[in-house]
Amino acid sequence: MEITCSRCHQPVDADSCYCPACGLPQLVYSSDANAGQVPQEKWTGAIADASVVEWRPALRAAILMALPAGLLSSEVSRAGLLGLFWMIAAAAWAVTLYTRSQRSAWITVGAGARIGLVTGLLAATLAFSVTGIALFLERFVFHQSATIDGEWRAFVDAVFRMSQQMQAQMGFQDQGQALAQKNLMLSPEGHAGWVAFSIAGREAFMVLFAAAGGAVGARLLARLKRPQA
Repeated sequence: MEITCSRCHQPVDADSCYCPACGLPQLVYSSDANAGQVPQEKWTGAIADASVVEWRPALRAAILMALPAGLLSSEVSRAGLLGLFWMIAAAAWAVTLYTRSQRSAWITVGAGARIGLVTGLLAATLAFSVTGIALFLERFVFHQSATIDGEWRAFVDAVFRMSQQMQAQMGFQDQGQALAQKNLMLSPEGHAGWVAFSIAGREAFMVLFAAAGGAVGARLLARLKRPQA
């Protein structure tokens, strides 16, 4: 088969890529259809996006770590502020368990924060429920209502005296309003509302600490295992 230049139509050697007359680059091809076919390689590997969270394994890891963290962060454990650090450790470990289950080297900080946030929400819900059940049992089953109310009255009296001292120093005194606030706090509704608000506020801090712990865990994994360019 004779090959000619597409510009000057001069014969071109099959082994040459340029026309000997005008120097135009030539695209040499074979008329055999099978000769130009290149077998396609099948890609079997999955490209994992480090910012995407597979929530089914992530939830398993979050639930696994939220159970002990929620129990240790409740009023039953008497851990106090140490419960916040339990939450950081639990969220970071949940991120580690998730990456191991996915056989992924690392995940982004945002993905780790989302896993930590879910871990914190689950643990905070458990801690709030356990604390509420414990307070209910203390008051109505173990008949500790007198002790609980006595401690609450002592706390309200201390807050009332401190408020009076501050008002006296500022030269502002309103005994009627202060007494109304004291009576509201001593009422069953005020007592229950104050306790519920205090517990909910603490659990909100737990959720924030858990999100931070998940982000820290993802950051540490990225620094240790992320492939270097």
